[in-house]
Amino acid sequence: MMKKIIQTVGKRKKAIARSIAKPGNGIIKINSRPIEEFGTKYINMWIKEPLLLAGKIANKIDINVNVKGGGMWGQASAVRTAIGQALVKFDEKLRDKFVNYDRTLLISDSRRTEPHKPSRSSAGPRRTKQQSKR
Repeated sequence: MMKKIIQTVGKRKKAIARSIAKPGNGIIKINSRPIEEFGTKYINMWIKEPLLLAGKIANKIDINVNVKGGGMWGQASAVRTAIGQALVKFDEKLRDKFVNYDRTLLISDSRRTEPHKPSRSSAGPRRTKQQSKR
């Protein structure tokens, strides 16, 4: 197997995750820490989905992910996308499996929160006064 380095990016809301993957022993690190230390138990299981779907292929690749910006779930989603893309670039056979399971494993979610409107800056973008019928 040739020594190849794969760079991928995952985005969600304001969070951006950049990953560098290379052949190795299946070690995944997020911000220089083991994947188990990132987030709650539920977030951690959610991030590991692409690794579980990849099966034995995930044990042949080391991935380092740097993530910044956004909140906990935004960062988790960005990391999940970056890991999924790295695995697909490493082995193209995984693409159909990932897309059929969950499209956001490969494609970043572009949705953003709607900006607040003037004169109601704390109330929310679409909230108006409640109307009474009489």
